[in-house]
Amino acid sequence: MGKIILTGDRPTGRLHIGHYVGSLRRRVELQNSGNFDEIYVFIADAQALTDNIDNPEKVRQNVIEVALDYLSAGLDPDKTTIFIQSQIPELCELSFYFMDLVTVSRLQRNPTVKTEVKMRGFNESIPVGFFTYPISQAADITAFKATTVPAGEDQEPMIEQAREIVRKFNSIYGEVLVEPEIMLPDNSACMRLPGTDGKAKMSKSLGNCIYLSDSSEEVWAKVKGMFTDPGHLQVSDPGKVEGNCVFTYLDAFCKPEHFEKYGDRFVGKKVSFEFHDLDQVKEQYRKGGLGDMMIKQFLYAVLEDTLAPIRERRAKYEQDIPAVYKMLQEGTAKARAKAAQTLEEVRKAMKINYFDDEELISEQSASFAAKYNKQ
Repeated sequence: MGKIILTGDRPTGRLHIGHYVGSLRRRVELQNSGNFDEIYVFIADAQALTDNIDNPEKVRQNVIEVALDYLSAGLDPDKTTIFIQSQIPELCELSFYFMDLVTVSRLQRNPTVKTEVKMRGFNESIPVGFFTYPISQAADITAFKATTVPAGEDQEPMIEQAREIVRKFNSIYGEVLVEPEIMLPDNSACMRLPGTDGKAKMSKSLGNCIYLSDSSEEVWAKVKGMFTDPGHLQVSDPGKVEGNCVFTYLDAFCKPEHFEKYGDRFVGKKVSFEFHDLDQVKEQYRKGGLGDMMIKQFLYAVLEDTLAPIRERRAKYEQDIPAVYKMLQEGTAKARAKAAQTLEEVRKAMKINYFDDEELISEQSASFAAKYNKQ
């Protein structure tokens, strides 16, 4: 059995650096590693509609935004199949069959569903499509026989439910589906990057994001306004690193080469930024003597080192949108062929492939023929 990756994002807005460090950066690394036989990355527009059904234009417009973010971050259509979820009807059919394998109470216990319902204030008015998202996600994963799903830790309950569905299906119908494993970020700071306000996970709906497509000026404005340590009023004051957004972001993005590249750029009135690694910076900040603005300037330089090339590639793709749609169409066609193959196996295992089951037709023909021959 081959090693196959499946992952994706909802097109409800542009992708931000939380997406990047949580999964997108890793996808590019995995794509270029050569360790996987197939890689599928999809734009989950059908899932996005479950809580945006009254605003389809929002989803429609953001499909291209997400596609541009994918390409500009480094996903290569020659190595990774990029497709649009709604254009593969086989996924809907798989979801329909999987609904018979999951109880309402099990869906209600799913921690991710509970969190999302509370965050959106659905209560009893939750759309059925949104409520059954773990089932449709299981269909997305199993349709491509995915062995690996790169995702953040908040998706672990969803992947576990997909595994449950696979086990139950296989126990009833035979070994058809593949049980997936989640691949979490290897940097703990990337698992749940906070928003620039420091109060919650980075989220489009909360307006506390730095987007991959933000201009240099927008990035600096957001970094400059980031939450740090409210008790660090003077440069000389000891500061707290824990819960300080600037240091969380540095944990996620800073590399040793950044100190060689930018370390001598920032010089304050009482201290120069002459450090060799992030641990030294943290130690000095805890003791006092490092101002928040100096740390923010360093973070901005670090972020720009990542975002500037992404921004440059995006500008090139934006100049040929028809080519981007053609790429999506070709990727979707390839993905649909794979999903159709899996669905054919599922129908056969469930014994609902009536028109393709020549043995069934032959046996029933013989049975009814024997009945009339006796007469």
